[in-house]
Amino acid sequence: MEDLKGQTALITGASTGIGAAAAIAFGARGVRMAVHYNQSGTEAQKVVDTIIAAGGEAFAIQGDVRDSAAIVRVVRETNERLGSIDILVNNAGSLVKRVPIAEFDDALFDDVMHINARSVLAFCREVVPLMRARGKGGSIINVSSVAARNGGGPGAYLYAGAKGFVSTATHGLAKELAPDNIRVNAVAPGVIQTPFHDRFSTPALLESMRAGIPMARIGEPDECAGAFLYLASAQMSGYVTGQILEVNGGQYMP
Repeated sequence: MEDLKGQTALITGASTGIGAAAAIAFGARGVRMAVHYNQSGTEAQKVVDTIIAAGGEAFAIQGDVRDSAAIVRVVRETNERLGSIDILVNNAGSLVKRVPIAEFDDALFDDVMHINARSVLAFCREVVPLMRARGKGGSIINVSSVAARNGGGPGAYLYAGAKGFVSTATHGLAKELAPDNIRVNAVAPGVIQTPFHDRFSTPALLESMRAGIPMARIGEPDECAGAFLYLASAQMSGYVTGQILEVNGGQYMP
């Protein structure tokens, strides 16, 4: 993966969990990093400090992915500071809350879809012209979920539907952008021990999920990082586009 050294990357939702692990892994391989966050500024700065301490280059940038104007600003400022965006990782997302269908309302639908689905397209809309203008191609990696395959846990159907959108949109974008040598793929994590589950899943629910995983354990964020490195590196995956890479301990086997 020597080709990653010197490249630039923007990872959304990179202050904790999978996004943070991916940012640190990229930084360790010489990728110049924009670490995006919304509310977790302290955590984002810790990620930046970790990358810098290891000899890398990184900075933190704030923005609410529900706000398209904020997305425009984040991309513009990242491009100005790094000089390019070679790799875009659309990781930001949230279940928001678990609700039975009888308690579903329009506001929740909009919130879940804006965070998990619309933001992916909005970031692509801003980054793709920059990649095209440089004429060197690029890599876009979206983050889906095993929930897109199995419908998610109790009350998570909206989140599962939004991640299903991400997976399907990944296929469509891969077709559209292939002539520009912009590869578009996705990573679909299974049950990973992150603040996501600290917030939205009880210990009993996590145990029931663990029981359905052939590897009999919940994954760690670092175990997802290699998938992002592989998909970002043209040296390793230059003929790979439109793919959903499952990282789930065997919970789902397509």
